[in-house]
Amino acid sequence: MNQQELQNLRQDYSASTLSENTTKADPIKQFEQWFNEALEAKLHEPNAMTLATATITGKPSARIVLLKGFNKDGFMFFTNYLSRKGKEIAKNPHGALTFFWPGLERQVRIEGTIEKVSKEESEQYFHSRPKGSQVGALASPQSQEIDNRESLEQKWNELEAEYADKEVPKPSYWGGYILKPQLIEFWQGRPSRMHDRILYKKTDKKSWKKVRLAP
Repeated sequence: MNQQELQNLRQDYSASTLSENTTKADPIKQFEQWFNEALEAKLHEPNAMTLATATITGKPSARIVLLKGFNKDGFMFFTNYLSRKGKEIAKNPHGALTFFWPGLERQVRIEGTIEKVSKEESEQYFHSRPKGSQVGALASPQSQEIDNRESLEQKWNELEAEYADKEVPKPSYWGGYILKPQLIEFWQGRPSRMHDRILYKKTDKKSWKKVRLAP
């Protein structure tokens, strides 16, 4: 593909609309509605989201993780606390999430602060995972340099055999986070790039202000 062909790649959106009058007063309930619609549309991994974190000096990094729960307090995901994102969160708790559902021509952007969930919540989720994934959490020193793929697989095989007939313990360095939102934006694609953007801004512990943004 040449530069001109790349520049000409574009999609005109016309599937739906979004307005201040039709969106819910509570952005978490609005997210729940959109997420359920993404599930009903059978989109591939609708819970996949981009998580952006930054170092204490503001150097950003981003990756795809999976949403594993949400409620009035925020949006939850699980990972290795010693991974790059875990180390960044420990020093700079500000983060952002982005969901993109192209099948519905929708995007949700969320900004807020990140905290660890309780050890009990982490334990409960860890043991709900497939056993192979539990073993993987023990075997992989996430984000650290390793010699080769073979040594990683050997470690996994050794641990799989060790815990074949017993419960895999949750590592102390593995668990959940919750991003507590301060801003949540709902984006609906529209023709001619005149997209609908509804932004919720938190004004206190319980209240939200809803505004429209220019596309």
